[in-house]
Amino acid sequence: MLDFFLKQLFLLHFLSFFVFIFNEILIMNILHVSAECFPMAKVGGLADVVGALPKYQNALGHDAKVIMPMHKTTFLLNHDWEVIHESNMYVGINEIHFTIIRACDFDGNFELYCLDIQGILDRDRVYGYDDDSYRYLVFQLAVLHWVNSWGVLPDVVHVHDHHAGLIPFMMRHVYVFSLLKNIKCVLTIHNAQYQGWMNAEMLMFFPHWDNWKTGLLMWNGQINSLACAVKCSDKITTVSPSYMQQLSYESNGLESLFQQEGNKCKGIINGIDADVWNPQTDKHLFGHYSKDKIKPGKQKNKVQLCKQFDLDEKLPLFIFI
Repeated sequence: MLDFFLKQLFLLHFLSFFVFIFNEILIMNILHVSAECFPMAKVGGLADVVGALPKYQNALGHDAKVIMPMHKTTFLLNHDWEVIHESNMYVGINEIHFTIIRACDFDGNFELYCLDIQGILDRDRVYGYDDDSYRYLVFQLAVLHWVNSWGVLPDVVHVHDHHAGLIPFMMRHVYVFSLLKNIKCVLTIHNAQYQGWMNAEMLMFFPHWDNWKTGLLMWNGQINSLACAVKCSDKITTVSPSYMQQLSYESNGLESLFQQEGNKCKGIINGIDADVWNPQTDKHLFGHYSKDKIKPGKQKNKVQLCKQFDLDEKLPLFIFI
């Protein structure tokens, strides 16, 4: 009887250990790095994805958070923030101070962090400055210096578009970030037309790296942030399966690269945030409706829209982006 009990106890401990390990594998610590995130700063669909995906990942039990530049937006000015990290780093010969702040009263169901570098990132617009290449290089370096200081490292760093595209390379091949080299990297491409091109002279701002890997940074004689991310990421996703296919024949000069790296590419259709874009509660709608009562609500919205734009509400109304 005792032998049987001990065997059962051993089996129970073994199964408990297995379940613990299994849960550790399933539950991931995920850091999203992006130039945009709704509702902090939005230019296009990139912000919508980054503002919704972490919320739904957290609902599945993961720990997903977002880090982005501290743009001067209405959201920034109307919310409370706390400083969670301050440090200095060298970018070339320049010593730069950076601060990480966290939104205290943000109800997006994920932690939102902003990275502030005065005079470089704290501007009114997200893009459109002559020094954007330098701005986003500095942003990526500061993000990695911050992550390098974590006591528990993330399991996955998820980078979005070229603005964060150098991060997979720097995690793998920049010596000061060697602690991060085994973290998995996922790249999501929202728009491959913009690739973060830089002249080779920008290499002077990179920390020391393995010079044998310099080719990973380059494409057609220039530093190409998106191409670098495609080469160095563990997995690549796009905003739909059809867009993934399209990149192999239309991607602004990277067609052969996507053909070559196709084994780690997968298109995943964009979803929407069902809480934000719920027609029963959406504050932007004049008439609300549910799936069971669509026609009355949509009719109210059509009438209001036709009044606003001086259209004949009796005619069919076609709207497209």
